[in-house]
Amino acid sequence: MDPHLDVPSAYRQFAEEASDSPTFSSWARAAAEDPELVAWLETLPGIKQQPNLVFAAARWHGVPAPGPYAALREALLLDDGSIRATVMARATQTNEVGRLATLLPAFAGFEGPLALLEVGAAAGLNLFPDRWGYAWETAEGTVELGDEPRLPCRVDGAAPLPDSLPEVAWRGGVDLNPLDVTDPGAMAWLAQLVWPEQDERLRRLAQAIRVAQDDPPQLVQGNLLDELPDLVARAGAHGTVVVFHTAVIAYLEPADRERFDTMMRDLVASGACHWVSNESGSVLPSVTRTGPEPDLHFVLGVDGRAVAHTHGHGRELHWFG
Repeated sequence: MDPHLDVPSAYRQFAEEASDSPTFSSWARAAAEDPELVAWLETLPGIKQQPNLVFAAARWHGVPAPGPYAALREALLLDDGSIRATVMARATQTNEVGRLATLLPAFAGFEGPLALLEVGAAAGLNLFPDRWGYAWETAEGTVELGDEPRLPCRVDGAAPLPDSLPEVAWRGGVDLNPLDVTDPGAMAWLAQLVWPEQDERLRRLAQAIRVAQDDPPQLVQGNLLDELPDLVARAGAHGTVVVFHTAVIAYLEPADRERFDTMMRDLVASGACHWVSNESGSVLPSVTRTGPEPDLHFVLGVDGRAVAHTHGHGRELHWFG
């Protein structure tokens, strides 16, 4: 979802994207048509108006989900400042590890060992592709890799599905607000960001937290535009650097998206790293236009070229690269 849309448009878009969560989809659709609630949402700073952030904050303060829209509406309109304070203090740092099933075929093209560097890493849960199993459902049958638990993904096209798990020599990331995997409160907030009716995602999140707690990644707090070049240089001492991100660059202002695009292309051209992007089609136009019109929410790019379309939570991969 583009966080820079006006409130009604953003909530209508989210209603479509959250179609596999009946509660959030219905909440977002109703909110978009509710002038009083729209006015309340518009009192928040633009980046804080996001449906998933507002809904998670409301749930944090006791609004039931699954539950009726009326309860959400009442909680927000009668808020004593508690929900607003949570919205202002928190961010949508989903850390959905299911996306690894769509990222791993992109990683497979790089010579190991890999030094993985995630932009917008949150708690760094997606920095462990070597600690999961995978089950890619193709037209020829299911391709399995690694042990249980396996991340499922339906695949169309001739995706380069790997036959071995990657060798990861280093893992790190940058985030404006990195989360400590050993902090119970921070991990409880990540759980709150999982959409209602998605119990399997909650189970995966719990497993991902346990994996990261065994070997916490190196996370740096700061602006990605400032910190990334030095981090790439640091990671280069350990292996083939792969900078990757998913559902992150949308939160930059358009001018900063262009700065990031240029910076990454320069780093790739210099041989400093590879670049795997996984963002909504409108976020990095220079990547999106190298492939067909997106038929899923995200466009997967490798070194600035579109190679696939992906489901936002990793359940589908349509490969054409």
